[in-house]
Amino acid sequence: MAEICCQEAKSPPATVAAVSASAAAAAVASSVMDRRRRRLEMKRFRLATDLEESAAEYARAGKRQRLARTASGSPPCPGAPAAAAAEAETVDPDRCPRYGVSSVCGRRREMEDAVSVRPDFLSAASSGRSHFFGVFDGHGCSHVATTCQDLMHEAVAEEHEKAAAAGSSEEEVPWKEVMERSFARLDERAASWATSRSSEEPACRCEQKMPSRCDHVGSTAVVAVVSPTHLVVGNAGDSRAVLSRAGAPVALSVDHKPDRPDELERIQAAGGRVIYWDGARVLGVLAMSRAIGDGYLKPFVTAEPEVTVTERSDADECLILASDGLWDVVTNEMACDVVRACFRSNGPPEPASGEGTSSSGKGVISRAESDKACSDAAMLLAKLALARRSADNVSVVVVDLRRGL
Repeated sequence: MAEICCQEAKSPPATVAAVSASAAAAAVASSVMDRRRRRLEMKRFRLATDLEESAAEYARAGKRQRLARTASGSPPCPGAPAAAAAEAETVDPDRCPRYGVSSVCGRRREMEDAVSVRPDFLSAASSGRSHFFGVFDGHGCSHVATTCQDLMHEAVAEEHEKAAAAGSSEEEVPWKEVMERSFARLDERAASWATSRSSEEPACRCEQKMPSRCDHVGSTAVVAVVSPTHLVVGNAGDSRAVLSRAGAPVALSVDHKPDRPDELERIQAAGGRVIYWDGARVLGVLAMSRAIGDGYLKPFVTAEPEVTVTERSDADECLILASDGLWDVVTNEMACDVVRACFRSNGPPEPASGEGTSSSGKGVISRAESDKACSDAAMLLAKLALARRSADNVSVVVVDLRRGL
């Protein structure tokens, strides 16, 4: 009996063994969960670090891009034609306007916007102080917007020169015809883009589609010619130009939407239809009724621009050109308020050469600081559009009109 009791004491009961086994299994599971948790925490840490690094990189890139596009005060002016760059030492810095540019991809996969700034783009014989600004919002691909960026100012300058050669004085230039012919030339260039390209150029994104859909590509265009006496704006599409005058916004263009009464009538008269598919669209496809390119939607989508010529005033404060990525979420009044706030925080600009000095001499900022005010305003508008959840590319140009250019 004693041996039996001793043996029983040496052998743990079945229940005790089961408890030990379950405890061991729980310990193993716990260790597995701990290791998995640590791995997840490490992944989250790496992801957060990567995001922070990406954000820092994006901020640095944006800062470099902004400085490259808005720095001025010493020739050559950013975006100036090659001829102006070649004669950099002879360019008067006061002839380059004060402006700021911001262009961000936003929530889109591809950047299809393009911006063009061309100071003194007209020949000296016709006008030595006229400047070209343009915003082009591509769709389907970016090559039409890029073509407009490279060539639109040249087309406007050539058509202006033809009008001057025909006997028109600077005050009587038929700007409507000049803009219409310029837009038509770019529209023809967009139509022949696929056949006119060199075989050595890399294939475009739209060419890689099967079948090739180059004629499904287009771009809006809003351009402005700023002279000492007038603002000339040509627009085709839903990009927009807004003037801030005496604290109030003045729309210099009207968006070309398919459901705009006159545009709807024009489309239907041409045999087309406007179908509501996530908004009004031409044939249920394009959300604008005018654009450069889009050959497959002709004649319902036209490249003919609407042109406005506005006489400049001493009450003018700024000109804002932007793609619909801004105007979809920001009103004209809000955009002008933002720019004026940036201007107020920097003070009035110094007078141009020959304009005399300020009566008080206080609070007058240098030309470089005036450029910075425009740059800050453009960047702030782009950030505001993203903060208000704009789903499109956002491109903004702000031009300071507070003194003669």
